[in-house]
Amino acid sequence: MPALRVLMVGVAILGLAGCSGLSRTQQRALSGGAIGAAAGVGIAAATGGSSLLLGGLLGGAGGAVVGAVTH
Repeated sequence: MPALRVLMVGVAILGLAGCSGLSRTQQRALSGGAIGAAAGVGIAAATGGSSLLLGGLLGGAGGAVVGAVTH
């Protein structure tokens, strides 16, 4: 579980740090991807999933798409 916390904090920091100088659409896509990745990993860990990486990838991709198309 400590590795999960480190990963989630790292994703949050990178997501927030990368937002300067981006358009609003790019900011939403980046933050949506970061939030989605953290949620995917969290859900995979909470349900006993064997692939935290897959949960993070799917959550990140979904979050980025939703963030990019949301106005």
